[in-house]
Amino acid sequence: MRLKLKDRVIGFPRRPLVMGIVNVNDDSFSGDGTLDFGAAIKLAMSHVQAGADIIDVGAESARTNRRAISIDEEIRRFLGFFEKWESVWSGESARDGDQVWPPILSANTWRPEVAETVLKTGKVEILNDMGALPDDRNARFCADHGAALLIMHSVGEPKIPHVHQQWADVMGEMERFFEAKLAMAMASGLNEKSVILDPGIDFAKQRDDNLTVFRELERLQQFGRPVLLPVSRKTVIGEVLGLPDPLDRDPGTIACIAATLTRGAQIFRVHNVDATWQAVKALEKIC
Repeated sequence: MRLKLKDRVIGFPRRPLVMGIVNVNDDSFSGDGTLDFGAAIKLAMSHVQAGADIIDVGAESARTNRRAISIDEEIRRFLGFFEKWESVWSGESARDGDQVWPPILSANTWRPEVAETVLKTGKVEILNDMGALPDDRNARFCADHGAALLIMHSVGEPKIPHVHQQWADVMGEMERFFEAKLAMAMASGLNEKSVILDPGIDFAKQRDDNLTVFRELERLQQFGRPVLLPVSRKTVIGEVLGLPDPLDRDPGTIACIAATLTRGAQIFRVHNVDATWQAVKALEKIC
């Protein structure tokens, strides 16, 4: 299996990719967001030094109890970070021979107006779309600019809580969802090898739904695409362990990584890059 980016291809199987989270906003649920571009760049640099293969930059929190920022403000935050992107890795070197180098830049946004603008910079290699791809615009933009598209499973509009969503068969629904969204993306001109799948932990899913996704993640292997697991410090971990503070959930995060690595997850989106890098490096030798 291969992941096709604009100017390079990542081959699998390989050690799982570690995606480090950088929030250029002031309302991250994990408390690590910042509107200071210098601080955001410093965090990205620390993630890269810790072994991150991908830096996922978000300019707006996905929290549903916060109002959406304007399109212009979201773009301004992205472009302010992008201006300094090369400084994150120039002059540095990979932590080991398996780290993707230079690191991949991912933009976490769902609004097509923002997606089109950030992709035009030529710096973004992955569009991380948390909007569940309601139409083909973001797929077309990725096809036009050679970027990969990450499709996340969810229902309804982003920034709106879906706490009452119930699934009789969450994995069966997810299989139908990805079949349809992949067909839409391919019809828009996007190369199938440029798609990543995300089961959307905690998005329109309740505790037991999330646990089912962890247990049955291998069912997504049928699509032949890399699967990203955004598991870091998630609410479901807090619910299982009785930990209301997201900062206390890193051990639970590592446990979920260990369980899902053997079930087909190839990319892990995390806050604690160093702990994740050590975990996947050790697990690679065991699993």
